[in-house]
Amino acid sequence: MLARITGLLERLENNVAVIAPTQAPTDGVAGLHCPMAFEVLVPAFIAESLAARLGEVVTLHTLQHLEPVGQGSAFVPRLIGFSSLEERRFFELFTTVKGVGTRKALKAMSAPIGEIAAAVSERDTRALQRLPEIGKRLAETMVAELHGKVEAFLGLGVPPARGGASPEEGAAGEAEQQAVAALVRLGQSRSEAEVLVRRVRVANPGRRTPDEILAAAFALRP
Repeated sequence: MLARITGLLERLENNVAVIAPTQAPTDGVAGLHCPMAFEVLVPAFIAESLAARLGEVVTLHTLQHLEPVGQGSAFVPRLIGFSSLEERRFFELFTTVKGVGTRKALKAMSAPIGEIAAAVSERDTRALQRLPEIGKRLAETMVAELHGKVEAFLGLGVPPARGGASPEEGAAGEAEQQAVAALVRLGQSRSEAEVLVRRVRVANPGRRTPDEILAAAFALRP
């Protein structure tokens, strides 16, 4: 099984990364570029981070998946890629849940694994329902089957507060923290509030004050 791939990220579209394997230069010998390229499926939140790295050399830890076609009489091999071994392990655990197949998991993992693990740990089905493809019944199943199994993933992939940030970045981070606190006071769980604020950051980067972030967060709620 192909466990890891390093190469030039040539294209990224619909959560499919196209990677041409490369070999780093050594002892003055130029690096080698493979004439082949591999399609690698990636979860939604990893696709977001890869979007800024087009044309760069990236490394993904991979799983091989046999995807049924037609009536299941034939199978197509697919590679699934992750930024870390922990993300790969979480995906393997995530897909053990009844009703969560590989394709559904790729779409549902639109938030860092630490946020998803926190929602499961807190039995926060409302936060889980904000993930694509996850309805009320499936969220309840996820909590029932994964609770007590996700502690090792708590906090993983969640961006830490950055030291040395510019005044503008520091103000934005403080505004987001105030918005999270306000949402919690209004009845949201902390994990749900953090997911909402993160979605606002991606969808409405111009929202900078706590009130603006709150208004956008309320607009994103179902």
